Amino acid sequence: QVQVMESGGGLVQTGGSLRLSCTASGLTFEDYGMAWFRQAPGKEREGVACITWSGQHTFYADSVEGRFTISRDNANNTVYLQMSSLTPDDTAMYFCAAGDGCGYRDNTGYHTSPGDFGHWGQGTQVTISS
Repeated sequence: QVQVMESGGGLVQTGGSLRLSCTASGLTFEDYGMAWFRQAPGKEREGVACITWSGQHTFYADSVEGRFTISRDNANNTVYLQMSSLTPDDTAMYFCAAGDGCGYRDNTGYHTSPGDFGHWGQGTQVTISS
């Protein structure tokens, strides 16, 4: 069966950096767009970043553009999220997900939905202290 597993979360001070990793098995990894979502207590799950199957295209929420970088290693079925200049607003559970695509971006921002992704990990907690 498909398994998606995140790692790399933790507690970091404001201004710090973290790199999240996600490995997927039981699927043909290079067939899938891979995304990171996050969910803070009492808030909806938010699409943070996504990378297409080839790695050619990446998408970012406005709130993380310029601070986060998504990348993938298809040879090792792994996707990464490099996060820098972290603030307490970045505190959330971060989830990795595999789907057919990445959504789209227009002049109002990046648009995606959790419903577009069929395979999910259990999440890794990221906490930023002030």
